[in-house]
Formats: sequence, structure tokens, C-alpha cells
Amino acid sequence: MDAKAINKFPIREYLAAQGIRPAKDRGYYGLYHSPLREDHTPSMKVDYDKNLWIDYGAGEGGTLIDLVMRMERCDAGEGMRRLERHINGMSVSFFIGKNPAPQRPPSIIIDRVRPLENPALLAYLTERGIDLNTARGHCSEVHYYVVDKSYFAVGFRNDAGGWELRNRYFKGCTSKALTTRRGDYPTCLVFEGFMDYLSFLTLKHNSTPPHNIVVLNSVTNLAKAVPFIASHEQVYAYLDNDEAGRKATSELKEACRNLSDQSIHYRPHNDLNDYLRNLRPVKEHRRSRVRKF
Repeated sequence: MDAKAINKFPIREYLAAQGIRPAKDRGYYGLYHSPLREDHTPSMKVDYDKNLWIDYGAGEGGTLIDLVMRMERCDAGEGMRRLERHINGMSVSFFIGKNPAPQRPPSIIIDRVRPLENPALLAYLTERGIDLNTARGHCSEVHYYVVDKSYFAVGFRNDAGGWELRNRYFKGCTSKALTTRRGDYPTCLVFEGFMDYLSFLTLKHNSTPPHNIVVLNSVTNLAKAVPFIASHEQVYAYLDNDEAGRKATSELKEACRNLSDQSIHYRPHNDLNDYLRNLRPVKEHRRSRVRKF
């Protein structure tokens, strides 16, 4: 698909797929809380007829591709590739020039996103052994609705522009997609979930390790991640010590030139976060015995 065809896909349908709904809908345009920044008053307008957006607070706007570039922090080419995959994967047929068929609203409706500061969420992360400054640098505080009831959770952004959501009582997501951090590195670290990723950063006392990162957010996303992971000279896998984790690690070994299975360093614990939490109560007594990896 070329850029012209991709930009005909309704912006409001793309946003809806990410769990983002208008705060005010005027029929031919909608006012949204901007997904690009903290926005307490809806200040992003989406013109449904022209299929254009403008964020009045940020002073920028444009086409669907422009929006995806800003939301997912990628260039135009990558934005087009992601949109093409999104459009091709839609369960409801899309016809250029026709109104899209009505879709079932997502169960999770994002209300607002803000810096991570809620005491209950910070306490939850502390219980998980996560360094709070590390969490603040990689996560947000996401407020959302489920069947008209409001909730909040630690949010971790994925490559589809959606959110992995966690709190003491809830584990869910607005869209199933992996999260990648890409740079000019020959090595790649692979994690099953973002709590494991935050655990690694906490253990290393380094919030910006010199590696490319893949957080699967679910082993069901492995097939999507394999081409990127396998392009590296060396891969380090931090997957779970269960049947699904072992199977995913085995599949990665077949696809990668050099893969190091790091799960041996945190057995018999199920995952890296379990290992971290087990260290916390006794770390002062066992500091010299902590395994390095």
C-alpha cells in the first residue's frame, strides 16, 4: 500500500483500536485527550471528513501516518509498515470511500495518561522489587474505564501504541503487541514481560543498557519479533522457566545465530521478577552470593 492509500484509513478507527476514544464527539469531528503528552483538557481534534488531526496544545498535526510517527516514535517508512500490518489485520473489512462497519468498543477505554506518581502504584512496584526511578523512566500512570468504572494502573507502551497495564489486582492490555527499543547495537535482550525488563534494569542499576530490547508482552507475539531478534549477532533471552518460556527459547535458538539462555541464572524461580523479589528480603545477608548475569 502506498502512503495515499494508508492515509485514507480513518484516524478515529486507528485510535479506537488503541483504546483511545473521543472525549467529545461532534459527529463530523472528535476532541481527544492527546496521546502524545499529558493532556487534562481534550485538545486534539480529529476531522472525520478530512481525516486529519491537530494537537492544539503541541501546535502540530497532519495525516494518519504523521500521527503514528509521533505516537510510536518511528520514521515514515516504519510507520507505513506498521499501519499496513494493522490495516491488513483488521477483523472488520475496510473499504476505501465507504463508512467502516461498526465495531465492538474495546473493553478498556483510556481516559488519561500521566507521569507515574500514584502512591498505590508506587507501593505495588516496590512490592515487586522494582526501582521507582527506573519505573518512572519507562512507564506511565494510565487511567482507564471498563464498563463505565474507572481504574488506574502502571502502563507500559507497546509498538502498536497500546498499553500493557498492571496493578495489584489487574493484568491486561489494550492491544496485543510487543515493545522494542532499537538502536545501533549488535546485541539484543529478550524479555517475556515488562516487569522482567524492569527487574533486569533494577538488578543492573542501569536504565539504559547498551543493547537493543524486545519485550514480547506475551509469548504469542514471538513470531512477530523473530525477524528483528534474529538480525543480531548475539541474543540474550530472559524468558520464563515454564513450558511456554522453554518452548519460546527453543524457537529462538533455532532462528538465531548465537543465543544465550539466561533463565538458568534465576532458576528455580519462574521468572526474573520472582528472582528479584526473592533477593530483596535477604539481600544484605547474601550480597556476596548473588549470581551475576
